[in-house]
Amino acid sequence: MSSIMTNSAALTALQSLNATNKSLTDTQARISTGYKVSQASDNAAYWSIATTMRSDNKALSTVQDSLGLGASKVDTAYTGMNAAIATIDSIKQKLTSSYGQTDAAKEKTQVEIAALQAQLKGYADGATFSGTNMLSVNSGATATTAADVKIVSAFNRSSAGAASISTIDVNVESIKLYESGAAATSKGILDSNRLGTTGAEVTTASAPTLGAAAAVTDTYSVATLTIFSGTTAASDSQIAQQMNVVDAALKDMTNAATKLGAAKSSIDLQKTFTQDLMDSIDRGVGQLVDADMNKESTRLQALQVQQQLGIQALSIANGSSQSILSLFRG
Repeated sequence: MSSIMTNSAALTALQSLNATNKSLTDTQARISTGYKVSQASDNAAYWSIATTMRSDNKALSTVQDSLGLGASKVDTAYTGMNAAIATIDSIKQKLTSSYGQTDAAKEKTQVEIAALQAQLKGYADGATFSGTNMLSVNSGATATTAADVKIVSAFNRSSAGAASISTIDVNVESIKLYESGAAATSKGILDSNRLGTTGAEVTTASAPTLGAAAAVTDTYSVATLTIFSGTTAASDSQIAQQMNVVDAALKDMTNAATKLGAAKSSIDLQKTFTQDLMDSIDRGVGQLVDADMNKESTRLQALQVQQQLGIQALSIANGSSQSILSLFRG
């Protein structure tokens, strides 16, 4: 049936053209943005996942920065510890050379030991990065132990969606060389009191009488030990005890350097893992929302042809109404 009121062919052609134009608009948007899901209306589930993961990746980027800062803090402490270990070795050599020497020789050696002790304090005080010093510590007026240095190492999200932070903790209490906190229950490795017989740390000091025979209760501190004071030189038995103290401190410092090295290794491994994780998230998000440009370019060509054909079909459908006029010609 031919009708001048309703042109079914034109309506059909128009619907087809509108659908083609919409597809063409979507394809052009994907090509211009590079995303097949650029907003929630494109695919709510994928958009939500991608938005959350992008946010997590930004947090991981901050974690990377924190790990870099933490690595610098640990590396600074490790450098200071290594320098202190080398200086302790020198003090140990000076004590060994002074054993059995004259008082005059011990007096000269004391000058060298005092300079090395000052150097130890300088290394510890100088091992500071971004306000953090793990070797020369002041725990404050109330804290009994030095606070751990916490390095943010990971941003985690559970299967339930809950976010949490992981840290690599450096136990400063076990590696500190000096402690100036008023309430601290233990001093550092170098300023703590140690028994001359074993080198073990003790809380109660028992100062030796310089020049006398060594007593089993005598205590020494690496930071303050002396082999000559005023006109009196330490006895050889006292020097032997001081060597025990220095050797025990050296062992503790070696253990502390090992802990710092392990922390540095953990940080380096975590930095590598975090970067790999960020790359993996980027790839995963890309698979969800990135447009396949090869496919989109092919689709664009096809839709442009369909659009041209649709316009032509609509033109033909609109022109078919004109044929009705021929029925009324005489």
